[in-house]
Formats: sequence, structure tokens, C-alpha cells
Amino acid sequence: MLEKLGLIALAGAAGTLARYWLSGLVYDVLGRDFPWGTAVVNILGCFLFGLVWEAGADRMLLRTEARVVLLTGFMGAFTTFSTFIFESGGLLEDHRYLALFANLGFQTLLGFAALFAGLALGRLV
Repeated sequence: MLEKLGLIALAGAAGTLARYWLSGLVYDVLGRDFPWGTAVVNILGCFLFGLVWEAGADRMLLRTEARVVLLTGFMGAFTTFSTFIFESGGLLEDHRYLALFANLGFQTLLGFAALFAGLALGRLV
């Protein structure tokens, strides 16, 4: 049990670093007028979650323990839903309603699309 917790913690550290690096890169490229960094991380996170879940569950390419480490550790730290909500709240407080609804719709719809793309790819692996 202690070994599993250690692996989850290490995967969480990797997920945190990946989130920090990727969102920073996206903000450097696209700017901060819209929460692009968080959007990219969330959409990619949805895709990766679907891929790991499907490839591990039905194809048995990953042992259950590996899936737990990846989904709980890495993905738990990588995805940024709380940041998504916080940034959306900031758009609301700034009365940027169009950006607010674009952000909510954009990430939600593309997140679903990315999840199902990951599931489909996981079935092919």
C-alpha cells in the first residue's frame, strides 16, 4: 500500500510539472487575454483520461495498479478544473460575459470531444 501511495505521489508531481510547463508554454504563445493555457491542459487531460481508461480497461494494456497511478496521480494533478472555474469566475466578475460563455462552452464541448477521441483511440490500441 505504501508503495502505491508513493507512486501516486510521484505521478502527481509529474502531472503538476507537466501542467505548469504546458500551460505556461500555451500562455507564452497565445497570450493571457483568454484562459488558453488552462483550456489546453483540460482538453488534453480529458483526451488522456479517456485513452488511459479505455486502453487499460478493455485492452488490458495497463494493469489496474498502473491505471490508478496514472489517473489518480498524474491526471489528478495535471487537469485543472478548479482553475477553470476560478478563471471563469474572474471573467464573470470583470463583466466579460462573452468570454465567460465562450470559455465555458469551449472547454466543455471540446473536453467531451477529446474524451471520446481518447476512448476511440484506446479501443484501437
